[in-house]
Amino acid sequence: MDVATLAALILVVGIFGLLILGAPISVAVGLSSGLAMVSALGFENGMLTSAQQMFRGINSFSLLAIPFFVLAGVIMNNGGIALRLINAAKVLVGGMPGSLAQTNVAANALFGAVSGSAVAAVAAVGSTMAPLQAKEGYDRNFAAATNIASAPSGMLIPPSNLMIVYSLVSSTSIAALFVAGYVPGLLWAGACMVIVYLYARKRPELKITDMPSWGVRAKTLLDAVPSLALIVVVIGGILAGFFTPTEASCIAVVYSLALSFIYRSVKVRDLKVILLDSARTTAIVMFLIGVSSIMSWVMSFAKIPGMVADAMFSLTDNPTLILLLIAVLLLVVGCFMDPTPAVLIFAPIFLPIVMSFGVDPVHFGIVMVFNLCIGTITPPVGPVLFVGAKVADLRIEDVVRHLVPFFVALVGILLLVMFVPQLSLWLPGILGLN
Repeated sequence: MDVATLAALILVVGIFGLLILGAPISVAVGLSSGLAMVSALGFENGMLTSAQQMFRGINSFSLLAIPFFVLAGVIMNNGGIALRLINAAKVLVGGMPGSLAQTNVAANALFGAVSGSAVAAVAAVGSTMAPLQAKEGYDRNFAAATNIASAPSGMLIPPSNLMIVYSLVSSTSIAALFVAGYVPGLLWAGACMVIVYLYARKRPELKITDMPSWGVRAKTLLDAVPSLALIVVVIGGILAGFFTPTEASCIAVVYSLALSFIYRSVKVRDLKVILLDSARTTAIVMFLIGVSSIMSWVMSFAKIPGMVADAMFSLTDNPTLILLLIAVLLLVVGCFMDPTPAVLIFAPIFLPIVMSFGVDPVHFGIVMVFNLCIGTITPPVGPVLFVGAKVADLRIEDVVRHLVPFFVALVGILLLVMFVPQLSLWLPGILGLN
């Protein structure tokens, strides 16, 4: 057995073996990649090169955006912003059938877009909306399913840490990815609203929210403007060239902290907990990126992407079928793996394959993120599913049954986004980011 084949075997068997034994994915990737590196280069050179690759992987100015966006999201989650966005969503969609559930969907899209975190959205919005929906006669399991299914739309609507990670491994413009996520993200939220509408049509006893006077509506929307303005400041500033995405993340922290102090929902003594919470999340992500850099070196050395490409092309050389095969594989991967490590592992494998028949890397990035977002609401690992069920105090298996219509609708939107590239590329093209 040659050295490259041995390294590939150690990497693949090691990762899956450690995951089966219950090791954290960062540990599984790091140990397996390190051992594969040692088998290829010897102990001393292998350890030295592993350390160099880890440092190289995280030594990026662009990656500084991740800890700052994470910190901004934690501040927003504690800063009273969720309630103002929920009230604004109620004004925008409160007159529709299934008004409270529609409000839940719209609030998740708004809060997810501001915070960039689906888990934060499902917790913050769900804890407020679940009691209100139960009081109005909504089935608790359906209400939880609505909250869970709509939360990941904010991972597509920028700012999105997952898109920053994809940009790192694909050398794609962060600004182009951010802008490309708007239409797919809104389509995600729209699909959830359609399911809620169909549910509400069968439940005429559900009340439509009594809409307040126009004056109250205007005041409610004005109260939410400072929170929503963060999107304009961050994305507008990046597109106008005033600052880079990394600098924008710092501005997001300052803006959200100032807003939380103005709302008096965050005090100075709360900052310790907020900083520790964001530091834990950042440490996990950055460690994953570091060990994934070792894995990328091993995959390149062992020619794993080429082997995967040859295996796929041996099945078919039809671009449509290959895209569908990749989509199915990513949907399966998303059921068992968090989105960040999945992007780090599979983007370097699949991106060269799809680019070989002309798929735009920005478009593929959106398709990949969309796929993995579905995984966050899918058992057995889906973090959004587990947090949403916990917030609603319900069993996973009861909620999943009500998630099925949402799954069907979201897979349909995924196929639409996949095979109509302009849904992703239209806005970047208009803004000259392609």
